[in-house]
Amino acid sequence: MPEYIYRAVTSKGQVVRNRVEDVNRNNLINKLKSNDLLPISVIQVGYKSKKTKVNRRNMMDIDDIMRQADSANIMQGRALAKPSIRERVNIALSRDEKITNRDIIIFTQNFYLLKKANFNNIHALNTIIDSTENLSLRGILQDVLAGVEAGEYMYTTLEYYSNIFPYIYINMIKVGELSGQLTRSLEQAVKYMESTDDINSRLRKIIIPNVLQLVAIIGILIFGVAYIIPLIQEAFEASGTTQTLPEITLWFVDFCNGLLKVWYIPVIMIAAIVGAIIAYIRTPKGKYNFDYFKYKMPIFGKLIYAIDFSRFMKAMLLNLENGMRIQDSLEVSKSVVKNYVLLSIIETAINNILIGSSWIEPFENSGLSSSMQTEMLKIGMQTDLPEMMRKLVEYMDIDINNLMNKIMAVLPQIVYSIVGVFLIFLVIVIIVPCIQLYMGTWLFDAVDLPS
Repeated sequence: MPEYIYRAVTSKGQVVRNRVEDVNRNNLINKLKSNDLLPISVIQVGYKSKKTKVNRRNMMDIDDIMRQADSANIMQGRALAKPSIRERVNIALSRDEKITNRDIIIFTQNFYLLKKANFNNIHALNTIIDSTENLSLRGILQDVLAGVEAGEYMYTTLEYYSNIFPYIYINMIKVGELSGQLTRSLEQAVKYMESTDDINSRLRKIIIPNVLQLVAIIGILIFGVAYIIPLIQEAFEASGTTQTLPEITLWFVDFCNGLLKVWYIPVIMIAAIVGAIIAYIRTPKGKYNFDYFKYKMPIFGKLIYAIDFSRFMKAMLLNLENGMRIQDSLEVSKSVVKNYVLLSIIETAINNILIGSSWIEPFENSGLSSSMQTEMLKIGMQTDLPEMMRKLVEYMDIDINNLMNKIMAVLPQIVYSIVGVFLIFLVIVIIVPCIQLYMGTWLFDAVDLPS
């Protein structure tokens, strides 16, 4: 069973602390609350095999603790005690054992394969938990298993771990469970996670090297202005030559010196601008406008909308194939969407059905969906909608791949252009004075000799 170190506050305001075992974190929190203990922190620090019956040192069963008449007074002597070195190490190791996207992908793949082999949810989760080495993920899966055993849906427990599982992932599971096609949803979730990892990996391979080049060039500029240029300037002044550094070099040095004197002004201005933007985005109108900008932004806008729209169509297709009406399918499938703009379009589509209008019209009027997408949906309404949506999803996958290829072709050119501008500026400001010093023409001017 998982081992936890918890800290909680009693009704009298005393802080108690102990190390216990329990089936999962949520179960432990509920037990603490039921005994008038308000949890401050509950940290998993280990995992004990079910076959082991002997408690470890300083270990007490949570039920034994809760049987005590006044656990607050009993634990008071330990309340202010500092964690042992072993506990500190365990906590540190537990916190460092982060759950990565790869861990989630492997879990989803295994769960999909077991479901495809007709395992029920409880049997599948038990099998995966026994083979999961990541303690943090194992503890979460124990919580999920406890919820499923209590008759809850999986997604209700996953929502407590929204910082671990992506919002879209949780709602894919939700759509699958509500539509009765969890296996299909798991398959789509695996494809989504893998495609997201692939896209991120391809973008990192292009952006990171060029950003590092840009940072390196800026670092050389700073070092040159702070150290190299003053040395060259001193050499010129000491020799008595009439030659000077290039005008752009002198301008850049003066600009940097002036900036250093009033550095707090640009810092405050940038902080104020960033703060104002963040505050605006947190408002409903700001959030909507920011989400609209995501769909209209250069380079990435079309790709972001295509991914969101494709994900929504896949969720809707799952529901239609399970026998849902279009209205119910729209209502359930919108949970996979996080963008306010697309959500508003879907809500308008639902309202159109209620008043007897076309649910496809809002997507067409938005200007975000292509004519191909809306026409395929219209044809589907006249023939076989699930079959046409299946073809639409295939078309969207091809379209997303084409958009990715275009971005991969354009993005390097943009980054190279930015790096090139900084490189030219570096040559003019730093390299030219160094060459001038190395060639030594200023020495001839200093002694009135022809060069």
